[in-house]
Amino acid sequence: MRFRLLRRRLTISAPRMAVRSNLPWPLRWALVAIVLGFCAAIGLWAFEFGRDIAGLDGGRTDEVKQLRLDITTLKDQVDILREERDKAVSMANTASMMLTAEKASQDKLTQQIRQLEDQNRSLRDDLGFFEKLIPSAGGDQLAIRALQAEVVNDRLKWQVLVIQPAKNAAEFNGHLEVTLNGVLAGKPWSSALAEGSKPLRFKQYARLEGLMELPSQVQVKTVTARVLDGSIIKASQNFSLKPVN
Repeated sequence: MRFRLLRRRLTISAPRMAVRSNLPWPLRWALVAIVLGFCAAIGLWAFEFGRDIAGLDGGRTDEVKQLRLDITTLKDQVDILREERDKAVSMANTASMMLTAEKASQDKLTQQIRQLEDQNRSLRDDLGFFEKLIPSAGGDQLAIRALQAEVVNDRLKWQVLVIQPAKNAAEFNGHLEVTLNGVLAGKPWSSALAEGSKPLRFKQYARLEGLMELPSQVQVKTVTARVLDGSIIKASQNFSLKPVN
Protein backbone atom coordinates (compact mmCIF):
# COMPACT_ATOMS: atom_id res chain seq x y z
CA MET A 1 0.00 0.00 0.00
CA ARG A 2 2.77 2.34 0.88
CA PHE A 3 4.62 1.32 -2.28
CA ARG A 4 1.62 2.32 -4.40
CA LEU A 5 1.33 5.69 -2.72
CA LEU A 6 5.03 6.31 -3.24
CA ARG A 7 4.81 5.26 -6.92
CA ARG A 8 1.81 7.53 -7.49
CA ARG A 9 3.70 10.48 -6.07
CA LEU A 10 6.77 9.82 -8.18
CA THR A 11 5.04 9.12 -11.55
CA ILE A 12 3.08 11.28 -14.00
CA SER A 13 -0.11 10.38 -12.41
CA ALA A 14 0.98 12.20 -9.27
CA PRO A 15 -1.30 15.15 -8.31
CA ARG A 16 -0.28 18.77 -9.47
CA MET A 17 1.57 21.05 -7.12
CA ALA A 18 1.13 24.87 -6.91
CA VAL A 19 4.00 27.15 -5.75
CA ARG A 20 2.75 30.30 -4.14
CA SER A 21 4.74 33.34 -2.99
CA ASN A 22 4.74 34.19 0.59
CA LEU A 23 4.91 38.04 -0.13
CA PRO A 24 1.81 39.92 0.88
CA TRP A 25 -0.15 42.03 -1.64
CA PRO A 26 0.82 45.44 -0.23
CA LEU A 27 4.48 44.63 -0.63
CA ARG A 28 3.91 43.51 -4.20
CA TRP A 29 2.17 46.80 -5.05
CA ALA A 30 5.02 48.71 -3.49
CA LEU A 31 7.54 46.85 -5.67
CA VAL A 32 5.44 47.61 -8.78
CA ALA A 33 5.28 51.30 -7.82
CA ILE A 34 9.06 51.42 -7.35
CA VAL A 35 9.65 49.86 -10.81
CA LEU A 36 7.22 52.29 -12.47
CA GLY A 37 8.85 55.25 -10.74
CA PHE A 38 12.25 54.09 -11.87
CA CYS A 39 11.02 53.81 -15.46
CA ALA A 40 9.44 57.27 -15.23
CA ALA A 41 12.71 58.70 -13.93
CA ILE A 42 14.64 57.14 -16.80
CA GLY A 43 12.11 58.55 -19.32
CA LEU A 44 12.33 62.04 -17.78
CA TRP A 45 16.12 61.88 -17.86
CA ALA A 46 16.05 60.88 -21.53
CA PHE A 47 13.66 63.75 -22.35
CA GLU A 48 15.84 66.32 -20.59
CA PHE A 49 18.95 64.90 -22.23
CA GLY A 50 17.29 65.26 -25.63
CA ARG A 51 16.38 68.87 -24.90
CA ASP A 52 19.98 69.56 -23.91
CA ILE A 53 21.23 68.10 -27.17
CA ALA A 54 18.68 70.07 -29.24
CA GLY A 55 19.48 73.28 -27.39
CA LEU A 56 15.94 73.75 -26.14
CA ASP A 57 16.74 74.04 -22.52
CA GLY A 58 16.22 77.29 -20.72
CA GLY A 59 19.94 77.95 -20.48
CA ARG A 60 20.32 78.20 -24.29
CA THR A 61 17.22 80.21 -25.10
CA ASP A 62 19.24 83.41 -25.50
CA GLU A 63 21.66 81.69 -27.86
CA VAL A 64 18.79 80.38 -29.98
CA LYS A 65 17.24 83.84 -30.12
CA GLN A 66 20.61 85.33 -31.14
CA LEU A 67 21.00 82.72 -33.85
CA ARG A 68 17.55 83.52 -35.16
CA LEU A 69 18.40 87.22 -35.16
CA ASP A 70 21.64 86.51 -37.02
CA ILE A 71 19.77 84.43 -39.61
CA THR A 72 17.23 87.23 -40.08
CA THR A 73 20.06 89.77 -40.44
CA LEU A 74 21.83 87.60 -43.00
CA LYS A 75 18.60 87.21 -44.98
CA ASP A 76 18.17 91.00 -45.00
CA GLN A 77 21.78 91.44 -46.17
CA VAL A 78 21.22 88.86 -48.92
CA ASP A 79 18.12 90.75 -50.06
CA ILE A 80 20.07 94.03 -50.06
CA LEU A 81 22.94 92.49 -52.02
CA ARG A 82 20.48 90.98 -54.47
CA GLU A 83 18.85 94.38 -55.03
CA GLU A 84 22.29 95.98 -55.51
CA ARG A 85 23.19 93.20 -57.96
CA ASP A 86 20.01 93.81 -59.94
CA LYS A 87 20.71 97.55 -60.00
CA ALA A 88 24.29 96.94 -61.16
CA VAL A 89 23.07 94.60 -63.92
CA SER A 90 20.47 97.17 -64.99
CA MET A 91 23.11 99.93 -65.05
CA ALA A 92 25.46 97.69 -67.03
CA ASN A 93 22.73 96.94 -69.56
CA THR A 94 21.91 100.65 -69.81
CA ALA A 95 25.59 101.50 -70.29
CA SER A 96 25.90 98.82 -72.96
CA MET A 97 22.86 100.20 -74.77
CA MET A 98 24.27 103.72 -74.52
CA LEU A 99 27.62 102.55 -75.90
CA THR A 100 25.85 100.78 -78.75
CA ALA A 101 23.79 103.89 -79.50
CA GLU A 102 26.91 106.07 -79.29
CA LYS A 103 28.80 103.76 -81.65
CA ALA A 104 25.87 103.84 -84.08
CA SER A 105 25.84 107.65 -83.83
CA GLN A 106 29.60 107.78 -84.47
CA ASP A 107 29.24 105.50 -87.48
CA LYS A 108 26.43 107.69 -88.79
CA LEU A 109 28.49 110.83 -88.23
CA THR A 110 31.46 109.22 -89.96
CA GLN A 111 29.27 108.35 -92.91
CA GLN A 112 27.87 111.88 -93.01
CA ILE A 113 31.41 113.30 -92.87
CA ARG A 114 32.40 111.11 -95.81
CA GLN A 115 29.34 112.23 -97.72
CA LEU A 116 30.14 115.86 -96.95
CA GLU A 117 33.74 115.33 -98.06
CA ASP A 118 32.50 113.80 -101.32
CA GLN A 119 30.08 116.69 -101.80
CA ASN A 120 32.84 119.17 -101.00
CA ARG A 121 35.12 117.49 -103.53
CA SER A 122 32.35 117.54 -106.11
CA LEU A 123 31.67 121.22 -105.38
CA ARG A 124 35.37 122.03 -105.76
CA ASP A 125 35.41 120.20 -109.07
CA ASP A 126 32.30 122.07 -110.21
CA LEU A 127 33.81 125.34 -109.02
CA GLY A 128 37.00 124.65 -110.95
CA PHE A 129 34.92 123.70 -113.96
CA PHE A 130 32.86 126.89 -113.89
CA GLU A 131 35.97 128.98 -113.25
CA LYS A 132 37.32 127.57 -116.48
CA LEU A 133 34.17 128.82 -118.21
CA ILE A 134 35.03 132.41 -117.37
CA PRO A 135 36.24 134.13 -120.58
CA SER A 136 39.98 134.70 -120.68
CA ALA A 137 41.91 137.57 -122.16
CA GLY A 138 42.83 135.44 -125.13
CA GLY A 139 39.70 136.36 -127.09
CA ASP A 140 36.45 134.69 -127.97
CA GLN A 141 37.89 131.77 -129.90
CA LEU A 142 37.01 128.15 -129.18
CA ALA A 143 39.47 126.67 -126.72
CA ILE A 144 40.21 123.62 -124.62
CA ARG A 145 40.10 124.96 -121.07
CA ALA A 146 40.89 121.71 -119.23
CA LEU A 147 42.45 118.37 -120.09
CA GLN A 148 42.98 115.84 -117.31
CA ALA A 149 44.08 112.21 -117.36
CA GLU A 150 45.14 109.49 -114.89
CA VAL A 151 45.87 105.76 -115.01
CA VAL A 152 43.59 103.64 -112.81
CA ASN A 153 43.91 99.84 -112.79
CA ASP A 154 45.53 99.62 -116.25
CA ARG A 155 42.95 101.99 -117.67
CA LEU A 156 43.34 105.61 -118.69
CA LYS A 157 40.66 107.95 -117.39
CA TRP A 158 40.48 111.23 -119.30
CA GLN A 159 38.33 114.37 -119.23
CA VAL A 160 38.18 117.34 -121.61
CA LEU A 161 36.41 120.68 -121.27
CA VAL A 162 35.84 122.70 -124.44
CA ILE A 163 34.41 126.23 -124.37
CA GLN A 164 33.32 129.05 -126.71
CA PRO A 165 33.71 132.21 -124.58
CA ALA A 166 31.92 134.48 -127.06
CA LYS A 167 28.37 135.53 -126.26
CA ASN A 168 25.72 134.24 -128.64
CA ALA A 169 28.30 132.02 -130.28
CA ALA A 170 27.19 129.91 -133.20
CA GLU A 171 26.75 126.24 -132.53
CA PHE A 172 29.91 124.28 -133.11
CA ASN A 173 29.63 120.92 -134.83
CA GLY A 174 32.86 118.95 -135.04
CA HIS A 175 34.69 116.16 -133.26
CA LEU A 176 37.28 115.50 -130.59
CA GLU A 177 40.40 113.39 -131.01
CA VAL A 178 42.37 112.04 -128.03
CA THR A 179 45.84 110.58 -128.61
CA LEU A 180 48.05 108.78 -126.12
CA ASN A 181 51.85 108.73 -126.33
CA GLY A 182 54.27 106.69 -124.26
CA VAL A 183 56.66 103.75 -124.12
CA LEU A 184 55.96 100.03 -124.48
CA ALA A 185 58.75 97.47 -123.98
CA GLY A 186 61.35 100.24 -124.34
CA LYS A 187 59.96 101.46 -127.68
CA PRO A 188 57.87 104.53 -128.55
CA TRP A 189 54.15 103.86 -128.41
CA SER A 190 51.07 105.89 -129.40
CA SER A 191 47.40 105.14 -129.70
CA ALA A 192 44.07 106.87 -130.27
CA LEU A 193 40.79 106.06 -128.56
CA ALA A 194 39.48 102.61 -129.40
CA GLU A 195 36.14 104.05 -130.49
CA GLY A 196 37.81 106.75 -132.60
CA SER A 197 37.01 110.45 -132.45
CA LYS A 198 34.16 111.76 -130.33
CA PRO A 199 31.42 113.85 -131.95
CA LEU A 200 31.33 117.35 -130.49
CA ARG A 201 28.33 119.67 -130.76
CA PHE A 202 27.73 122.62 -128.42
CA LYS A 203 27.26 126.38 -128.14
CA GLN A 204 28.87 127.52 -124.87
CA TYR A 205 30.75 124.53 -123.46
CA ALA A 206 31.02 120.75 -123.56
CA ARG A 207 32.62 118.28 -121.19
CA LEU A 208 33.63 114.86 -122.44
CA GLU A 209 35.21 111.98 -120.56
CA GLY A 210 35.95 108.31 -120.97
CA LEU A 211 38.05 105.24 -120.11
CA MET A 212 40.55 103.46 -122.30
CA GLU A 213 42.08 100.02 -121.72
CA LEU A 214 45.87 100.09 -121.81
CA PRO A 215 48.21 97.33 -123.00
CA SER A 216 50.18 95.51 -120.36
CA GLN A 217 53.43 97.22 -119.25
CA VAL A 218 52.71 100.39 -121.21
CA GLN A 219 53.77 103.71 -119.70
CA VAL A 220 51.70 106.68 -120.89
CA LYS A 221 53.63 109.92 -120.85
CA THR A 222 51.38 112.47 -122.57
CA VAL A 223 47.75 112.79 -123.65
CA THR A 224 46.85 115.12 -126.49
CA ALA A 225 43.34 116.42 -127.17
CA ARG A 226 42.38 118.17 -130.45
CA VAL A 227 39.11 119.77 -131.47
CA LEU A 228 38.58 119.56 -135.23
CA ASP A 229 36.07 121.19 -137.55
CA GLY A 230 36.30 118.78 -140.46
CA SER A 231 40.06 118.57 -141.01
CA ILE A 232 40.81 121.97 -139.45
CA ILE A 233 42.25 121.92 -135.90
CA LYS A 234 40.37 124.52 -133.82
CA ALA A 235 42.06 123.85 -130.49
CA SER A 236 44.72 121.55 -129.08
CA GLN A 237 46.16 120.82 -125.66
CA ASN A 238 48.68 118.36 -124.12
CA PHE A 239 48.66 116.82 -120.69
CA SER A 240 51.75 115.17 -119.16
CA LEU A 241 51.27 112.26 -116.77
CA LYS A 242 53.56 111.77 -113.83
CA PRO A 243 55.71 108.64 -114.13
CA VAL A 244 54.56 105.71 -112.03
CA ASN A 245 57.24 104.34 -109.70
